[in-house]
Amino acid sequence: MPQSSAISDQIASITAKTAAEIAEAVRDLVDAGQLAPGASLPPVRALAEHLEVNRNTVVAAYGLLVQAGVAVTRGRAGTKIVDLQPLPQEGFSNVTGLVDIASGNPDPALLPAAGQALAQLAADEPVLYGQPVIDPDLAQWAREMLVQDVGEAELTITAGSADAVQRLLADSLTIGDAVGFEQPCFLTTIQTAQAAGYRPIPMPVDAEGLTVEGLQNALDEGIRALVVTPRAHNPTGAVISAARAQDLSALLADHPHVLIIEDDHFWQVSNHSYRSIIPANHPRWALVRSVSKSLGPDLRVGIVGSDKLTASRLASHIRSGAMWVSHLLQRLTYLLTTHPDTPAQLAHASQEYARANAQLIEALATSKISATSADGVNVWINLHEKAAPVVEALAARGWLVRDGAEFSLDSTDDAVNHIRVTIHQLTPAQRDEFVSDLVAALDV
Repeated sequence: MPQSSAISDQIASITAKTAAEIAEAVRDLVDAGQLAPGASLPPVRALAEHLEVNRNTVVAAYGLLVQAGVAVTRGRAGTKIVDLQPLPQEGFSNVTGLVDIASGNPDPALLPAAGQALAQLAADEPVLYGQPVIDPDLAQWAREMLVQDVGEAELTITAGSADAVQRLLADSLTIGDAVGFEQPCFLTTIQTAQAAGYRPIPMPVDAEGLTVEGLQNALDEGIRALVVTPRAHNPTGAVISAARAQDLSALLADHPHVLIIEDDHFWQVSNHSYRSIIPANHPRWALVRSVSKSLGPDLRVGIVGSDKLTASRLASHIRSGAMWVSHLLQRLTYLLTTHPDTPAQLAHASQEYARANAQLIEALATSKISATSADGVNVWINLHEKAAPVVEALAARGWLVRDGAEFSLDSTDDAVNHIRVTIHQLTPAQRDEFVSDLVAALDV
C-alpha cells in the first residue's frame, strides 16, 4: 500500500483498526517521544485511507485524543499533539540589565498603603474551619457594588481574575470545545486556552472593542463560551463603546447557551463607564472584577457576580480544591477598598495612568509613530512593520518591551506589527530617550 505524503513515518507504523486502538497507538508514540509536541496528525481522510478504515473511525479516534488532553483540534488547521511549552508571562521576565517597560504592572507608588489595614488584621481573631467562605463585610460591599451594574447576582470570591476565568471555563467546557477569545488576547487567557485544550476562536478587537463581525464568526464556529474585556483591553487599551455593546448584546440574545465572561479587571481605576454586552435575562454569564491593578497584584482576590447555576458550579470547584480564598486577603481587600482615603487615591491613580500614557502618545506622534491607550496601564504602539527586529534593536539600546506577537492567537492578527509598553514609572527624560531610541530602531 503506497504511503500518503500526509502520513509521517511514525504514523505509518500504526496498524490499528478501531478508534480506541488508533488513539492508543498515537498515545504510545507520544509517550515514546516519537511524536513531538506540536506535531500535526494526518488529515482524517488520509489516515482513514492509510489504515483502510471508515473516516468516522478516525474522527472518533481524534476525539478520544482530544478528550485525553493528548491532542488539540484547530479547525481548518487540523489536529496537533498538544504543546505545553511555556508562554510569556504577564509581569515577569528573566532578562536583566534592561529598563523593563514590558511588565504591565501597576505603579507601586499609586497603590494604597496597606500598613494601617495590616495592623488592624493583626488584632483580628483567626478564621477557623466551618466559618463562611466569604468574609461577611466583603460580601456586603461586593454585592452592593455588583448590584449597581448587573442587578442582583450570586457572589463568589476567587484567587484573582485569571483564576476566576480559568475555573468558569473549566466548569462549563471540555477539551476541544470552541471558546471565543479577543484578538489580540491577554497573555494569561492564552495560557488558559492552551493548558485546558480548548479550541480558541479569535474575535478581533478595534477601537470600539470586540467587533460584531468577530463575534458573529465565533458564534458560527460554535463557541460555547467567550471572554471579553469591556474596558482597558489588554494589550490595546480599547473600550467597548455604547453602540458596540448594544450591537454585541443583541447578537448574543439569540445564543442563550453561550457562557459570557466579562473580565473587568481595571474597574476601580478606569476612566470609562462599564458597558456590558450580556443580554437581559441571559441564563449563563459572569462579571469578573479583581483588585490587582487598583490595590496590588499580590492580593489575589477576584470578585465574581454571576447567575445561580454558574455560581453553584464555581463554588463547588473551589470547595473541591482550595476550599476558600484566604480570609486574611479578603479582609485586607475590604479594609483597603473601604478606607476613607482610597477613593481619592484611586482617582489619582487613574489620572496618572491616563496622563503618562497620553504624554507618550503625544511624544510618539511628533515622530509620526501611532499609538493608542484609551484605558489601562499600557500603550499599544503600531510600528507598521514586524516588531521582532525592533524589539531586538530596543534591547540593544537598553529597553525591554513586549512584542505584540505574544498576544496573537493566530497568524492573521496584525499584533505582530505592534509593541506594548508600560511607561508610567519613567521620568520625562527617560520617556524622551525611549522615543528617540524607538525612532532609531525603526530606522535601522
